[in-house]
Amino acid sequence: MDSIRLRPLSRLFLALSLFFASVGSSFAQGTATDPSKAGVAPGATAAAAPAAAAGAPAGDAAAIAAGDALFKGNCAQCHAVNDVVVGPALGGITKRRPMSWIIPWVKNSSKLVASGDEYAVKLFNQYQKQQMPSFQLSDAEITSIVAYITSEEGKQGQKTDLNAKSGDQAAVDGTAAAAGDEAGSSKTMNVLLIVLVVVLIVLVVTLVIIANIMKDVLRGRKDIDGRDLEVIDQRFDFAKIYKSTAVRGIVGTVFVLAVLYETIQGAMGVGLQQGYQPTQPIAFSHKLHAGENQINCAYCHTSVYKSKSANIPSPNICMNCHSQIKTESPEIKKIYRAIERKQPIQWVRIHNLPDLAYFNHSQHTQVGGIECQTCHGPIQNMDVVYQYSALTMGWCINCHRETPLNTKGNGYYDNLVKLHDSENGAVPFTVSSNGGTECSKCHY
Repeated sequence: MDSIRLRPLSRLFLALSLFFASVGSSFAQGTATDPSKAGVAPGATAAAAPAAAAGAPAGDAAAIAAGDALFKGNCAQCHAVNDVVVGPALGGITKRRPMSWIIPWVKNSSKLVASGDEYAVKLFNQYQKQQMPSFQLSDAEITSIVAYITSEEGKQGQKTDLNAKSGDQAAVDGTAAAAGDEAGSSKTMNVLLIVLVVVLIVLVVTLVIIANIMKDVLRGRKDIDGRDLEVIDQRFDFAKIYKSTAVRGIVGTVFVLAVLYETIQGAMGVGLQQGYQPTQPIAFSHKLHAGENQINCAYCHTSVYKSKSANIPSPNICMNCHSQIKTESPEIKKIYRAIERKQPIQWVRIHNLPDLAYFNHSQHTQVGGIECQTCHGPIQNMDVVYQYSALTMGWCINCHRETPLNTKGNGYYDNLVKLHDSENGAVPFTVSSNGGTECSKCHY
């Protein structure tokens, strides 16, 4: 008899293995993307508009636009034009008080109350003696805010409650819902992949059992000669493979390369804390404040547009709202205790550059017009803040190489742009073109 051949069985096993492996790989590729920390395009949140030029007319469109930005950055947390929030509705303010009263009130309301001004004292007592913070705004800036308020008086459909959502936020919620659907679909794919893997394992076990049964049946046949018995009883000798010089050399090389790779990756990762997300002493949600309530970043981080560092908000800024809102919240009571004990809140710093690197916030935010989200990611969607960007030297240099400079209207750049264009043609004038990748820019 011809020798017994198990090759058709082995071919069937190999074909099934390749089939399920390819199917499993395709499903794994379909679920590889993790949307949990997806970023946003730079510019997702509008930066504060520049202040109105000194002496701009109150009804001028530019003054109204500047007043809009100033109102949202300084006033919208406590006031609305046509509704009462923490403070009174501001619509009709020019009919109630003259500008000669409004300007000193905005600059230092406590001084006006202390002076005994009748209207100021009445307003102070009417709103539970809530102290309005002082604002370092010029007369022209306050005038532009009033111009904006006047232009908005009587308009319907404004949502001024601190818990109300704007149309933009509704769009964000819709995006979040879509992301939730995508996450649900991803979970279904994962379950399906697990089922396929289980089925593949069951098939492998079944084929092994069938092969052993066939061997037992064939051993009992009398017409099997010595050659057939050798095929049936053959064993796979792992010792020969293990003792092979070639195999040992390959294994040793792979091991050395793996150790070397991990060592290099570990060295490159020293000081890199991308994704760092510590637990803070108070559960402050940027998603609630900056996202749902649309509080401007500069309202809390008051120095972000004018200082080297973006300051951590002091408790009195929190109290501007929370002396009236959610006063019974356990987290808000932690702020009260810190104030009563005259102790700072021990916030855990997340973004920390090495001392050897110089970085100036105002140079990027005020001069460069860079949005907060460019470096900090979708901060308005974070319940707990994490480090979104790598903040490595290479990351900064790439940004300097790719970010064009806005040179319009700035005579300082006129000759530089001409020289650059004559040498580089249509290549944009970037931060790097202005020396932004020189070592001394950040290290000196």
